[in-house]
Order: sequence, then C-alpha cells, then structure tokens
Amino acid sequence: MLPRKSIIPEEFGLPGLVSRMPRKPVFRDRVNKARFIAKNGSCNLAHKNIREQGRFLQDVFTTLVDLKWRFTLVIFTTTFVSSWLLFAMTWWLVAFGHGDLDPERRNGTHCVTDVKSFTSAFLFSIEVQVTIGFGGRMITEQCPIAITLLMVQNIAGLIINAVMLGCIFMKTAQSNRRAETLIFSRQAVIAVRNNHLCFMIRIGDLRKSMIIGATVRLQVVRKTTTPEGEVIPIHQIDVQTESAVPNNGLFLLAPLIICHVIDKNSPLYDLSAMELQCSDLEVIVILEGVVETTGITTQARTSYISEEIQWGHRFVPIVTEEEGVYSVDYSKFGNIVKATTPLCSARELDEKPSILIQTLQKSELSHQNSLRKRNSMRRNNSMRKGAGGSLRRNNSAQLTTQKVQFLTPNDTSQNLNAVT
Repeated sequence: MLPRKSIIPEEFGLPGLVSRMPRKPVFRDRVNKARFIAKNGSCNLAHKNIREQGRFLQDVFTTLVDLKWRFTLVIFTTTFVSSWLLFAMTWWLVAFGHGDLDPERRNGTHCVTDVKSFTSAFLFSIEVQVTIGFGGRMITEQCPIAITLLMVQNIAGLIINAVMLGCIFMKTAQSNRRAETLIFSRQAVIAVRNNHLCFMIRIGDLRKSMIIGATVRLQVVRKTTTPEGEVIPIHQIDVQTESAVPNNGLFLLAPLIICHVIDKNSPLYDLSAMELQCSDLEVIVILEGVVETTGITTQARTSYISEEIQWGHRFVPIVTEEEGVYSVDYSKFGNIVKATTPLCSARELDEKPSILIQTLQKSELSHQNSLRKRNSMRRNNSMRKGAGGSLRRNNSAQLTTQKVQFLTPNDTSQNLNAVT
C-alpha cells in the first residue's frame, strides 16, 4: 500500500521548517594563546638555545645596562673591591721587594711611607684610587716603579668609574621610565564615525612635560598561511591611522583618540562582530617620541586581543572647560558607552549602505519609544499623585465639616426625661 499523504505540505512540516531556519555560525572556543606584547608593553618572547653567548660580551656596556638592578649593584661593588685588592697586592709586593717591610730600615728609603702590612697597603690603594689622601701614607721619589704603578692605578680607576657610573646613570635615565606615564585605554572600541566603521583607542600623557614629535603606529599580528602552504606564526601587518600626518607628529597635550578607518586595505575589513570575538589576532600600538626634558627617545607599547575590543562602543568625553581652563578627568579615561553600530563587517557595510541607515532608524525608533514610555510613566505617576492629593483633600474636608457636640449633665437628664 502506498503511504498516505499528510494534509500539511512537506515544506511546512517540522523537518522542512527546521531545515529552513537560519543557523547561527558555530565557533569553537579558541585556545588561549600567549599575547605577543603584554599590557605593560613588555615583549612576551623567550629566547632559547642561543649558542653564541660571546656576542653579549662584545658589548659589555649594553649588557650591564640590560641587567637587573640586583646584578648591576653586585657587579658594581665587586669591580671596585676587586680593583682595590688587586692594586693593594701590587703595592704590598713593591714594598716587599724594596724592603720597606723591614722595621730596621729608615723612613727615608721607603717607596711608600707607613706601608708596613697588607692592611696598610690596602688602605693606600683605596686612597690612591678614590683620591682621598689622608696624609699618613704617601709615595716618595725613591722608587720609579711606584710612580709608574701610581699612574696605572689612576688611569684604571678613572676607566672603572666612567663605566660603572655611566651604567648606573643609563639605568636610572632609561627611556622606558618615561613611558610609565604614557597611558593607553584598557579596551579598544569599534564604532561608526563619519559613516565608516573605525577602530579606536585612547592615549594620554600624565606629565606636563610634553613628548616632542609623538607618533603612533598600529600593527595587527596574526597567524597566516601563504598559498604555498607556509605558516607564518607572527605576521605583522601595518595599519594606517587617521591622525597619521606625514612629517608631522601628534600634539599630545591632552588625551587623544587614535582612529583607524576600517577600509579595503585594513586587515579588519572582513571581520564582523561575531567573527571578531572568535578571531585569533592582536593589535599592537606603539607610541614614540622625544622626551622634552632629557631629549631621549622613548617608546611605549601595548596590545589588544579580540576579547579587549568592544564592538558598538565609543569613549566618553573627558575634557571640559572650567573657568577658562581645560580640565581632564582621568577617572573616566577608559570609560565607554554603547553606540549605534551595525554588527556586519565593513565589507558588507560598503556593499550595502542601507544597513547603516536601517540601523540608525531602528535606534532612533527605540530611542523615541523609550522616551514615550518615560513620559507616560511620568504622567501616570503625576496623575496618581494628583488623585491621591484630591482624596486626601476630600477626606480632610469631611473631617472638618463634622461637628462634635459636648453634652452637659443637665442636658443628658433632660434628654432622658423626654425619651421616657
């Protein structure tokens, strides 16, 4: 027997409806990967299996500057103490060879007066190298070798002082110290500006001394695969910013919003709001400039991964004019608010400009509806308050119209007689 046909057509049945329902794209949770640049600007990169370690010793000064403070102080102290001990041993050998340690010798024949032991030789070495000269121990003209040793120790001491003090000075005046007061917003935003999707961040300088010739560079780091099958784990793509003017720098007097227009040349051109949250990319921001007070070039860095990019938001204004002075409220530096933004990619927005118009119209209608609801709620509240006030007035009027009669004992007796 042939199967009976259903009264309901197949396209309106449950299987047909399920097949025609729009399915949301399913994205797998991406594995948490280490970011290339940390939020504080440090490079999250480990160097392994370096065989040519001798290259670091060829540039000793840079190696000393790059060391941590505890190692630098240990090397600083060890270098000076070692040089004092080395020359103390040399002075003791000179005195021993000349016979100054013999107590029977007269004072006039000594190379160095009052050097009678290794301790006194060590004290004399310190006095020579740091040019203290207490006056008890001094060199004489009896020994030419002592005069030569004096010149050698002075030259060696000057070289050690120049290297060590220069290293300490460079560590205290490093350019990254100035970068500590150059701040970035914790989050980046994507919103519509001038009818284009834009990627925006906020930068600022906490010091009053300015950064001369400040420039901002943006790079997108992502893992890509070439048509030949080559995998590039760190593919850096330069991103053009709207404020990047050739041969001119940023005037970083107040916090600025750096804007990148997502156009055809942007690596974010094909990403929608949903795809952005599941993408594996990192936007690196580099701020460079010359410190006004020291003239040293400084660089501040940060990065934003997909979880730190908020779609459909913009930064709140933080610069206001108060009594003829512009005031910056840094407590709102990273605050963002929602903005009307299509969830589609910039490519779809360029192909269908009506999407932006429809989104703006929907937001305007929702805004008007919210205003109407607020107005109606206010009217209802005012009417309720008015009705409650009228009821209170009526009740009070009734209470005031009622008269209370007070009866005396005589009146009560007369009333009772009349009743009987």
